[in-house]
Order: sequence, then C-alpha cells, then structure tokens
Amino acid sequence: MHGHAEGSIAFAHADSWAGSGSTSLVERKQREDIESASLSLLATRAIDAGERAMDESPDPWRTCFERDRDRILHASAFRRLAGKTQVFVFPDDHQRTRLTHALEVAQVATSVSRALGLNVALTDAIALGHDCGHGPGGHASEDALSPYVEGGYDHAVWGADVTLTPLNLCVETLDGIRNHSWSRPAPHTPEGEVVSWADRIAYVCHDFEDAVDARIVTPDALPAIVRDRCGERRSHQLGAFITAMIHAAGQSGRVGMTADAAEALAAFRKFNYDNVYLRPASQAQARSVISLLQALVEHYAAHPQLLPDVVDLEPGSAETLRQSVSYVGGMTDRFACRQAVAMLGWDTSRLPQGIDTDL
Repeated sequence: MHGHAEGSIAFAHADSWAGSGSTSLVERKQREDIESASLSLLATRAIDAGERAMDESPDPWRTCFERDRDRILHASAFRRLAGKTQVFVFPDDHQRTRLTHALEVAQVATSVSRALGLNVALTDAIALGHDCGHGPGGHASEDALSPYVEGGYDHAVWGADVTLTPLNLCVETLDGIRNHSWSRPAPHTPEGEVVSWADRIAYVCHDFEDAVDARIVTPDALPAIVRDRCGERRSHQLGAFITAMIHAAGQSGRVGMTADAAEALAAFRKFNYDNVYLRPASQAQARSVISLLQALVEHYAAHPQLLPDVVDLEPGSAETLRQSVSYVGGMTDRFACRQAVAMLGWDTSRLPQGIDTDL
C-alpha cells in the first residue's frame, strides 16, 4: 500500500478529507510568540534553539523544549526504563516499571502545569527524563553504586550529568531532572518544581495500588487522614492532590500544595515506607541487588575489555571504574542478572526474587 495519490500528494485513506482548512503553516517563531503571550508571568519561555552545552541551530517547527522532550522519548536510556524496577523486581504485566512511572509523573505534572499557565513542553521533558539515571533493581542501585562515585550515586544527578549528556538538552531541562528529588536544591524553574511534586504524588499513589494488587497491603489499612482527605482509589487520590496543587497556586501564586492535602500526602508516603518499601522482603531484595551490582562493577573494572564501545582503559583506573558504573547503571534488571549468571557464575538462588534468567 502506497496510500491514495491525488497529484503530488498521497493520502492514507481513499476517502480522506481531513486537514487544517488552510495552507498556512505555523512556524516555531510564531508559536513561541503565541506561547509567550499566553503563559503565566514566571513560566519558562522557549527561545530559539535554547541554551545548550553545544550550540545548535533552531528547529523550524519545534520549540527547544519540544525537541528535548522528543530526544528523551527516543533515547535508549528512556526505553530501558521499561526493564527497570519501580518497586517490584521483574514486575507482573500490570505492575509499574520505571517507564510507566515516568509516564504517570508526566500526566500529573502536565495537568498541573496547564492549570498554572506554565510551559507544558518543558514540564513534559523533565518528567519523562527525571529517572533516566536510575540503575537496575530500584533505589537499592544507588546504595550499590555509591561507593564507586565521588559524593555517592544520585540517580537525579547522574541522569542529568552523565546519562542524558549526549542528548545536548537545554539547561532548564537538565536542571529540572538534576533537582527533582526533594533532597536536592530547588529547581530553577516552576516547571521543575511541579515535576518534583508530581513525582512524589505519582509514586505514592501507584506504588500503593501495586502493593494492594500484590496483596501486601489492603485499602482499609490506609491511615484515616489519607482515606478521609484523598480516598482509597488511585483516581480519587490523584485528583485530590492535583487539585490541591492548583488551589495552592491560586492562593499563593507559587508551586506547592494546600496544607491539609500535603499532610495527607506525607502520611501516605510514610505508610508506604513502613509497609511496602521497608518490609523484610523489600530489604532482602535490596541486599540481593546491592551484592549483584557491586560484583558486576568490580568485574568490569578489572576487565575493561568487556565494556562495549570503549578502548584503551587500564584495569582498575578511575576512568575504568566510572565507565563500569555507567554501564552497569544503564542495565535493565534482567540483563544485569543474566550477566552475573553468565560471567560470574552467580548462583540463581541469590538473584533478586522474581527474576528468571531463562525468560
């Protein structure tokens, strides 16, 4: 099938009719002007190619932040999030991965940004890229890789300063990714602040839903403050927290959340830590992840010829260690486990629970 030609133009369907109704096109500069006029006072404006480490020519049709969003979406680091743990290693089909988490963060964040008159394209780019620095096996990967990185391995910093560097993203996008964690300094843009909240909202709600589906907890176990203020269903909880952020902006002009909802969110998060993240099975899983990833890093550091796409590295050198951390940190859960079994003779009984290297 080559479509249906009418002169020099091809159409998908024999009865195609759709169009814009005009032959006029809206180029990037015109769209930037329209966007700038409609955004709120402190929203981040897209200008030409944006501020990047390496200068580029502007795209004729896309704003600089739209280009960032597209680059992240097509990056291998983003695709590999599909094989990385959110809470459950090697999750069931309906449980979250780092990829589905990123998509849910983007939904929450853009919902808030639209209502606040912020730059939705920048918000979306930060949200989609915010976890690209995560290693396999969940947050335990940070504990595993930290001994080999000066200052420790922080997935937010590593994602912005190492993993996504080849994409030459705008400084505003990288800043939002680097500082999305609440333990980091505040982002320099309101869009980055929105993603910081959206990340917490999304993971608290969906991790609880996954834990309920896994029969680790039950909805009626939620603290009363959460049930009363946000409900027991994820859709109600997300709606409550998003609305609370919008109302907070309406009252203060700043990115935040009304106090009663923020109190419920904190209680919700504590419940998840006490009953899901820090339960004995999760801690055992973390120990398995740490020992496996550290064994892989040390093996690659001692045998740099096994690292792909690098040459002339000395065994045990600082650069070799950094390249080893980067390679292992980029692995999916399944690939890391397969490599450990294949290269190190790793006992399959020591793999994180749920991993099957034959699949």
